[in-house]
Amino acid sequence: MKKINLNEEGLHRFFGTLETKIMETLWSKGRLTIKQVHELIDNESPISLNAVMTVMVRLSDKGHLHKESSGKGRGKITFFSPTQDKEQFIIEQTKMVTDGLVEDFGSLMVSHLVDNLDKADPELIERLSKKLDELKKKP
Repeated sequence: MKKINLNEEGLHRFFGTLETKIMETLWSKGRLTIKQVHELIDNESPISLNAVMTVMVRLSDKGHLHKESSGKGRGKITFFSPTQDKEQFIIEQTKMVTDGLVEDFGSLMVSHLVDNLDKADPELIERLSKKLDELKKKP
């Protein structure tokens, strides 16, 4: 199972600081080389090319980035792109977290969700209401 940083916010729950910068860059720009990602990130805050390269290779090894190379020798160029868009990633991760919490702490998890409904989008509350009605009708 992937490590979740519960004390962090947003994507930092799933990625470290540099990983988040790299993923955000690739989600917004698309297919890039390590050097291109480095230049974009380095403009915001200085970082070594080697650090960016190491983290991008690890993100590829973890299955978050697709690596595609062409050419040979000095002419070889490698592009990286996200294996899924940002929305797909967030949907998958939140589903995994939610499923795990419901499985491990069922009624307590649902209780906490109910306690936080006042913070939810009204459309989401309507979806919940319809789902509850469906469940009540089941034998």
